[in-house]
Amino acid sequence: MIPLRDRNPTRSTPIATVGLIAACFAVFGLELWVSFQGGDPALERFLDDWGAVPARISAAIDRGDYFSAPMLGIVTSMFLHGGWLHILGNMLFLWIFGNNVEDRLGRVPFLAFYLLGGLVAGLSQVWIAPDSDVPLVGASGAIAAVLGVYFVLWPGARITSLVFLGFFYQLAEVPALIVLGYWFVLQLLSGVTSLGAATAESGVAFFAHIGGFVVGMAVGLVVRLTGARGSVASRPYGGPMG
Repeated sequence: MIPLRDRNPTRSTPIATVGLIAACFAVFGLELWVSFQGGDPALERFLDDWGAVPARISAAIDRGDYFSAPMLGIVTSMFLHGGWLHILGNMLFLWIFGNNVEDRLGRVPFLAFYLLGGLVAGLSQVWIAPDSDVPLVGASGAIAAVLGVYFVLWPGARITSLVFLGFFYQLAEVPALIVLGYWFVLQLLSGVTSLGAATAESGVAFFAHIGGFVVGMAVGLVVRLTGARGSVASRPYGGPMG
């Protein structure tokens, strides 16, 4: 099941969401340039330098060095991606679901929440595989936090999705509760089954997704219970986005 767009109108232009997408593509362009200049070895060094390496982060935490380069890697890793499919899939999810969350929280709080969600997501994966030397890269942990908020605040929103039925597929409008619930259960099952194996070496940081989604749900519940709503731009946007 692949979401393509939602039918959930926003009140303002999602400047922060678009900015995050643009930043990720800009950094991906830098990755392509590094690869063009030095090949795969140069790109691997680049990702190793700027990604989040669990073993280095664990060592920094043990030393109480919370503002070191390894810890900074959790933030920089949110803007790195491992290939075209990786970045296109992540940016599709951010575009579909991020605009509504930004609209509800407000631009600056949304950016702060996005970074916090990515930080919690990264630390969740570090907690599971503290000795791994494989750098974590990708915005999926932070985006998972966005999905968690959306899941709580708009469970009935209709998501136009590509639904696969064996060798066949069709477009269908599916409630966000099912689309995102299915996504989370898939991450949870994949994460649990990867325990006992080399979790961080599976190629997907499932526990970063799980940690991000859980913190997103927690924030969504607070917003829902308190009725909190961020400020929006003075120029309203009347049509659906995402």
